[in-house]
Amino acid sequence: MNQRAASSTAPSRQWHAAAIDAVAATLESDIARGLSAAEARRRLGAYGPNRILEAEAVSPLAILARQFTSIVVLVLIAAAVLAAVLGDLLDGAAIAAIIVLNAAIGFFQEYRAETAVAELARMTAPRARVLRGGEAMTVAADEVVPGDLLLVEAGDLVAADARIVDSAGLETNEAPLTGESVPVAKTGAECDGSIPLAERRNMVFLGTAATRGSARAIVVATGMDTEFGRIAGMLETASSGQTPLQRRLDRVANRLLWFCLGIVVIVLILGAARAAPAMEVFLGAVSLAVASIPEGLPAIVTVALALGVSRMARRHALVRRLKSVETLGCAQVICTDKTGTLTVGEMTVRRIVTADAIFNVTGEGYSVDGGIFGDGETADRHPALADLLLTGAACNDARLSRHGGRPAIIGDPTEGALLVLAEKGGIRTDSIEAEMPRIGTIPFTSERRLMTVIRRTPDGLVGFVKGAPEAILERCTHLRDSRGSREMTPGDRARMVEASGVLAAEAMRVIGCARSKVRDETPEGYAGAENDLEFLGLVAMIDPPRPEAREAVDKCRIAGIRTVMITGDHPITAAAIARELGILGRGDRSLAGADLDLMSDEELAAIVGDVTVYARATAEHKLRIVRAWKARGAVVAMTGDGVNDAPALKEAAIGIAMGMAGREVTRQAADMVIADDNFASIVSAVEEGRGIYDNIARTLQYLMAGNAGELMVMLAAAVAGWPPPLLPTQLLWINLISDGLPALALVTDPIDPEVLRHPPRRPDAEIIDRPFVAWAALTAVLSAAVTLAAFAYGLHAGMDLARARNLGFFVLVVEELARSFAARSPSTGFGRIPFLSNLRLLGVVLGSLALQFLISATPLFEEIFRTSSLRTGEAACAMALAAIPMLTLQALRASGFEAWLARRLSGADGRITEG
Repeated sequence: MNQRAASSTAPSRQWHAAAIDAVAATLESDIARGLSAAEARRRLGAYGPNRILEAEAVSPLAILARQFTSIVVLVLIAAAVLAAVLGDLLDGAAIAAIIVLNAAIGFFQEYRAETAVAELARMTAPRARVLRGGEAMTVAADEVVPGDLLLVEAGDLVAADARIVDSAGLETNEAPLTGESVPVAKTGAECDGSIPLAERRNMVFLGTAATRGSARAIVVATGMDTEFGRIAGMLETASSGQTPLQRRLDRVANRLLWFCLGIVVIVLILGAARAAPAMEVFLGAVSLAVASIPEGLPAIVTVALALGVSRMARRHALVRRLKSVETLGCAQVICTDKTGTLTVGEMTVRRIVTADAIFNVTGEGYSVDGGIFGDGETADRHPALADLLLTGAACNDARLSRHGGRPAIIGDPTEGALLVLAEKGGIRTDSIEAEMPRIGTIPFTSERRLMTVIRRTPDGLVGFVKGAPEAILERCTHLRDSRGSREMTPGDRARMVEASGVLAAEAMRVIGCARSKVRDETPEGYAGAENDLEFLGLVAMIDPPRPEAREAVDKCRIAGIRTVMITGDHPITAAAIARELGILGRGDRSLAGADLDLMSDEELAAIVGDVTVYARATAEHKLRIVRAWKARGAVVAMTGDGVNDAPALKEAAIGIAMGMAGREVTRQAADMVIADDNFASIVSAVEEGRGIYDNIARTLQYLMAGNAGELMVMLAAAVAGWPPPLLPTQLLWINLISDGLPALALVTDPIDPEVLRHPPRRPDAEIIDRPFVAWAALTAVLSAAVTLAAFAYGLHAGMDLARARNLGFFVLVVEELARSFAARSPSTGFGRIPFLSNLRLLGVVLGSLALQFLISATPLFEEIFRTSSLRTGEAACAMALAAIPMLTLQALRASGFEAWLARRLSGADGRITEG
């Protein structure tokens, strides 16, 4: 039986909203004994193995064939064939090498991307403990079936989606699935049918991990019917489509194709008018057409993107697909996760409230650097505070690891924050066990909402208690303040409840701390450890925003990029962090996942531009949000670390995975990985992407202006009835030396530091727009004019044809080399970019000049290039003539003419304008 078809027959309903007896009846299972072995085998045959199915594999041959389908590549293949037919084997070989290189890079990247869903399958648990026929046994995870009774304990990976029968303090880490930043306490109680996935406390899900406690749960879905399976299905259908750069280059190639055909037709007509030999005319026309194609363009794009990859790596952004570098530069919207990206990703205590004092805590995350300050007192001078810090560390199952530099927490992040707090207050948490041995533990349960650890202290047995403030306060009879212990009054209790509410409204997680005297070491004595408590105070913690995140969000705003937070956290927490970072401002909306469930895709697309915060978002919600932005024509970047982010990452124009907290499947689905999980690194990558696009556009303009100048020289000479000013070997030399090499160096220019002060470029903006064409045409006219002037002077000065050609050849090469420096400074004079900031370009130009002098002054090369040596004076005059186009262009730029021309021709530069 087909696995996908089989799995689709599994029961599907709102299991979390049903009573456990009804769930068991629907699944025909026994919650006391589980399924029989025979029934489990029958269901395995009916439903298929409990596996996340991989997408149909795309053959390597099909991936390779896709690399040769773009118009740019097809035009270059035709150019390579024509060059070879005409005898220009070197040019043909160079073009073929470029095609092969680009195909190899594209093949490798796409082949890796096809493994994303396969990686998702490898994340599931290899073994599972189930109850069958009343006996506990371990089976292969792919043999688990609907109706099985799962036995889940701390440390287990959950093998299937299951409805909890009963829980003994079970907590699970659901961050990979829901984005919830803290472990979720599980219970067997029924839930409302409309609650989002992240709040289904009576469910456990495939691929999540049990962090504490244990539970029995009845399996309700396996394989592709699980929440992970639904994500895998979405991942298979998600597609980012062509990048803006790919679309623009395809349009460039289309225009070049028609341009080349036009050149062939014009030359054929002129040749026929002169009654020249037909074959000679045809070969000349094809030679010009091949020469007009900037065959170095794919190599230039590859070099620009590869260099950008290298620069991004130094800024913690690791690129998996080259073209995504430029795509990020076009980003108009960045949809980002909260936990670990905008925030530190580590719970941090910010506030402490005792009966008579309030303390602020400094420091970030799990670093013990920082202190506790408030009311002029510190922990060692406030007895209640000192007792509170000790209680938080003593009632704790986490461990603070100091190995490898920065401290790390092993265990629950909330408990880890309490350990770090104690260290800031001067308590060595690693010595607590030796000084106060643990005698017993009453674990946390969702019903009691508190946890107690009994330790032997110099004052006898003490119960250290922490939990929900309301649960703690209702068990307290006394409280401790700076003067000592006293009886708690109703007013004291009311003030603490109010303080807890204020802290919770600031999106902080609030923990109450208390202690008690324990009568003896028997279980009966332990039972009294949670009664008649002495209240010590409240601890408020939060996953704080990264210090650099606010600046990064501000940079995005200035750059015209919309920042949207999408998180699985509670709406209050999400909104508070978004306001602090400047993401949620006046007029902006925030929505919860439940709100999205009530909207159609069309309704969401209509309002998506007004929403900057989404809370309790599932994988499906994230995918819908990205698609809604795409429906508005936006270029969307999506960040994430969990499996629930993978489909949206693949759907977005550019998917950005977190390198530290991210799952492998998420990294495989992404175009880019942020090594430090920092939103600021994403903004740095945007800056690089924009700079790379600008470099590619300037270099393309340089190339096309040069090629157009060469064509004008040849066409003008043909119209005037002159002999060809340039021979095929000279055209080949110009394309390789004065066009190709400077272009490769030009594209490596440093990024303009002002690049983020402009709005993003529209995704439909052309590289070759009217201002581009106008400036390139002006450049080509100047280039052709000085070349033709030199050639005409040589003919009328009595030079032989070889020397006249060499004079024009020399002027054209030197002119293009000099103009490469002018191409570095768009819309400004030379002073904008330091002359020595691109040593590659300087080296290429000096080396090419030396070679040109060698050709123009050495008889050795006369046979190869069919030239006659120039005298020193002639070469000096040629260099002065060659400087005219570069100086003219720079004068026009410095006067503002280029900017004026762009405004007159298009009204914009292809960028999105505010309003």
